[in-house]
Amino acid sequence: MSFSLASLNTFGLKQNCSSLINVKTKSELIEVCSHLYSNRLPMLILGGGSNLVFTTDYRGTVVSVATKGIKVTTDDSYYYVNVQAGELWHALVEFCLEHQINGLENMALIPGTVGAAPIQNIGAYGVEFNRFCHEIEVLLLDTNELQVFSNEQCQFGYRESIFKQQLKNLAVVTEVTLRLPKQWQPVLDYGPLQYMDPSTVSAQQIFDCVCQVRQSKLPDPKVLGNVGSFFKNPIILESEFMLLKQKFPSLVAFKQMDGQYKLAAGWLIDQAGLKGTRIGDAAVHQDQALVLVNLANATGEDICQLAHHIIDVVFNLFAVTLQVEPRIMGSDGEIEI
Repeated sequence: MSFSLASLNTFGLKQNCSSLINVKTKSELIEVCSHLYSNRLPMLILGGGSNLVFTTDYRGTVVSVATKGIKVTTDDSYYYVNVQAGELWHALVEFCLEHQINGLENMALIPGTVGAAPIQNIGAYGVEFNRFCHEIEVLLLDTNELQVFSNEQCQFGYRESIFKQQLKNLAVVTEVTLRLPKQWQPVLDYGPLQYMDPSTVSAQQIFDCVCQVRQSKLPDPKVLGNVGSFFKNPIILESEFMLLKQKFPSLVAFKQMDGQYKLAAGWLIDQAGLKGTRIGDAAVHQDQALVLVNLANATGEDICQLAHHIIDVVFNLFAVTLQVEPRIMGSDGEIEI
């Protein structure tokens, strides 16, 4: 028996899994994952399916996390927002705005669930998840215990965390607690937000602007399958940046706190003339070069071949290696692209 994953991944890839379990409570999530792990049964924890490329059928159990619940507590300086892993991230951003809890507005319309947010350390428009992360509760599969990780213990980096490194496939996020300051400071460093007045701007205005920009740039996965940004923005040394800037004066880059430079991967792909490039039914989006799309019946193999082609062309032109953001899934688990 097999179960379709087409509606559970935002690329709309028509793959199946051997078993599918929907979990709606934290206790159910813990019970199911503990059982599968202790019996050495392959499993994939699935949130919104917005960070996955299935290259073939998955020979294991997909655990679809739909746990719900948001609780808010406060002290003199902060709001503490405790969220179950299955809540949608964008719905959480909206919830916070409605309750005058500001800070997440730059990360509006990022697809996926709250439980996936710390794994990838999601971010957009100058704000990353770790800025507001207070604690992450996880089920450690090897000890079958719940453990709370502080922000520091999560070892966050750019699209990185301990959950992608040392604890990969060993930790299931059950709850997330965010800490948002009551004294809100707008972040207006990126894109059209730079033209807003920090003394008068509201969180709602930032939210509206980010939503408008994202909707104009990024295709709706319900219409055109995609996982949002397919490649990470590469971070290079200052010396490498200076050499590239001499050769490509219009190079788009952002200086980091440590003196390195984050390049705009979309700009690199665009300058390489790759917009619209197609392999099978996988294509580079016409309007946003950072997004790969499923035009109709793309396979995971089409998408991976296209990604390889982009990586090769960009490297040959700029001597910069692009890294993919989504997880590439094989029949038994995650694989290298």
